Amino acid sequence: MAKVELIMPKMGESVAEATIISWHKEVGESIEMDETIVEIATDKVDSEVPSSLEGTLVEKLFDVDAVVKVGEPFAIIETDAEESNSPAATAAQEEVIPQAEEVAQQVEEVIEQVTESISKIENTGERFYSPLVRSIATEEGITVEELDTINGSGKDGRVTKNDLLQHLENRTSGKTDTPSPKVAVSTPPPSPAPKVSTPPKVSISGNSEIVEMDRMRKLIADHMVMSKQTSPHVTSFVEADVTTVVNWRNKIKGEFKQREGQNITFTPIFIEAVAKAIKDFPMINVSVDGTNIVVHKNVNIGMAAALPSGNLIVPVVKGADQMNLMGITKTVNDLANRARNNQLKPDEIQGGTFTLTNVGSFGNVMGTPIINQPQVAILAVGAIKKKPAVIETPHGDLIGIRHMMFLSLSYDHRVVDGALGGSFLRKVADYLEQFDANTSI
Repeated sequence: MAKVELIMPKMGESVAEATIISWHKEVGESIEMDETIVEIATDKVDSEVPSSLEGTLVEKLFDVDAVVKVGEPFAIIETDAEESNSPAATAAQEEVIPQAEEVAQQVEEVIEQVTESISKIENTGERFYSPLVRSIATEEGITVEELDTINGSGKDGRVTKNDLLQHLENRTSGKTDTPSPKVAVSTPPPSPAPKVSTPPKVSISGNSEIVEMDRMRKLIADHMVMSKQTSPHVTSFVEADVTTVVNWRNKIKGEFKQREGQNITFTPIFIEAVAKAIKDFPMINVSVDGTNIVVHKNVNIGMAAALPSGNLIVPVVKGADQMNLMGITKTVNDLANRARNNQLKPDEIQGGTFTLTNVGSFGNVMGTPIINQPQVAILAVGAIKKKPAVIETPHGDLIGIRHMMFLSLSYDHRVVDGALGGSFLRKVADYLEQFDANTSI
């Protein structure tokens, strides 16, 4: 019999760790090849990890809510193969445990210690803390409220062991976690940070129903609040005449469906217009890093998509400026279909530099979207409506029925002023209004 470590697999270029959200197998249960053993979460994407070997689960190295790094063992299984000669295990795993009894005992002791130490601190869903951080916090008498005030340097602002130790050192010496800004002699000190307001208490009666947020809704809520606290939002609006776009799509959608086996929507056309406008105004395709502006050379456009559960996810069309309309259309359809079926890979919702959201799909004529951090702008496209409009002709102005829509751009006023935001928005509308009716796809 051989005891083998199951390794957390690589889930994408930018994904370094995952959170265990549920175990599908218990210790002592048998596991078939490719059978799901654990379910994990990375950002908003939940994935199942299959076993690469047949055997029996003998030990879980992590509990639910624990964070596991890519390449790190998360479970031990026992196989029927000989420990010294197991080609299947060698091919599927990085190494066979040479001293399984000793390692298992050590892991069991660590888990027991951590379990005991974190009994007073639990994850509330508002912010995730690793078992090690919770253990240190409990030992040092740090409350969850105090943990929430610590600036995290880990992924997605997560508090690491070093962050917590630095906080303890600063607390002992009377310092704060936030480093003091360098102030010139002639410059007055910055105003004190405003106090964080406490949400009002909700009155609950017998006619009220309490529904707990699911994990994704908690993530979305935290991200939206963080964005509003981070960026001073400004929203500009324009109205665009998209009659040519509507007529063109109506003309080719039947043929396209028959030839390609998929629909062509307005979204690829909007993304193409945004990608062109970003080339004209590259300072809209940036992020803020302290006092530095990071200008992104890649044009990666996220498209907000509503899931059947009612939650929101933003798959990213990467390199949109390098694609033609056919390429954007197929990418959009593929991402949208897999988003609805919860089949997106972690990398496919990361790396966006600008976001598009279609509020018109719900019949809304306009919206004021919240910026998807760390981006600095997000475009909302409203419903297309037939309206009477003035048409300029060489023979004079006429009144005609046109297909009109509102575009609204929310942008981060720290780095995007009205001139840039308004000019970029107008340029997107210009590209839509100047759409070539003879475009082939």
